[in-house]
Amino acid sequence: MAAPLSRAIDPRPEGLQEVVGRARPVTLAGEQLLPVLPELSELLVGGGLRRGTSVAVANSTTLALRLLVGASQAGSWCAAVGLPSLGVVAAAEAGLVLERLALVPHPGEPSQWGTIVAALLDSLDVVLVRPPARVRIADSRRLLARARERGSVLVAMGNWDGADVRLSVAGQSWEGVGRGYGHLQTRTLDVVATGRGAAARERRATLALSA
Repeated sequence: MAAPLSRAIDPRPEGLQEVVGRARPVTLAGEQLLPVLPELSELLVGGGLRRGTSVAVANSTTLALRLLVGASQAGSWCAAVGLPSLGVVAAAEAGLVLERLALVPHPGEPSQWGTIVAALLDSLDVVLVRPPARVRIADSRRLLARARERGSVLVAMGNWDGADVRLSVAGQSWEGVGRGYGHLQTRTLDVVATGRGAAARERRATLALSA
């Protein structure tokens, strides 16, 4: 069994080549949907992440990570780019399979990150990115086109222009606290999905997370 990839990957070409060289397709290319957790399936057309598409997650890193869990557990290779606070423990607690997870916490200068993401989209099934503060429209369109060409899925934090599906947390609540005391046990997120084409109809779901 290969050693886990879930460590910080050197964003230089040789570091990325390590990931690309070790990633092997598990889900057949003809299978157009990558699985998601059951509670998220009702938010997506077909009940999963459609290859060649993009998802923008507006305001929740937790939600973005949960989108990757189903595919990761089913054997897909995933990456998280530009999330320096995401470590191995947090990824494992979210449910991601560490042996097939590449972490690129510091993708370098804003001018470089698009090249890094494109390289990962070439070989991995799902790539989660937190873009720089400013993304050139040309870079955004190029990455969307790369995902379509390669049959991968781009999950972007923030308001990603041109995304096929947009997810946002409309509300949240906590359970477990009594009258001024107690332990937080469950966090509930009310999630709204909108999008383009077949995903234009608004969808809603409730996601319960352990505190």
